[in-house]
Amino acid sequence: MDKKTITTNRKAFHDFNIFDKYEAGIVLTGTEIKSIRKGAINLKDSFCKVENNEVFLYNCHISPFEQGNRYNHEAERTRKLLLTKKEILKIQGKVKQDGYTIVPLEVYILNGFAKFQIGLAKGKKLHDKRDTMAKKDQQREMDRASKLSW
Repeated sequence: MDKKTITTNRKAFHDFNIFDKYEAGIVLTGTEIKSIRKGAINLKDSFCKVENNEVFLYNCHISPFEQGNRYNHEAERTRKLLLTKKEILKIQGKVKQDGYTIVPLEVYILNGFAKFQIGLAKGKKLHDKRDTMAKKDQQREMDRASKLSW
């Protein structure tokens, strides 16, 4: 299990409460995987949708590969995520009934394959974001104080 994290979607953790996490493969072209391995991927405004019992990734920016010439890919095309049928049906039910959103959380290389960690999430309200920031500040202060006491 050689896992190399390429990027994480920090904005998703700030804007959403994450409830369930799933690991998904992705259908890529040749130059896309090369760009991902170089770290030229941005998950900032990306999201996922379930259509016809398949999960698709939207607005994920994978920069064109520098040596890709005419075989290069489109930077923000829609990409298919690979999940089991059971997982897709579970996600689809939660999205329809409970109002969850599917957001990509992390991209990593696992045994040579690009994997996405997606999460079922609900949006945070403004006061929830403030509470989260206040808790992080308190934790940071406590950690700082404990370091100084040593």
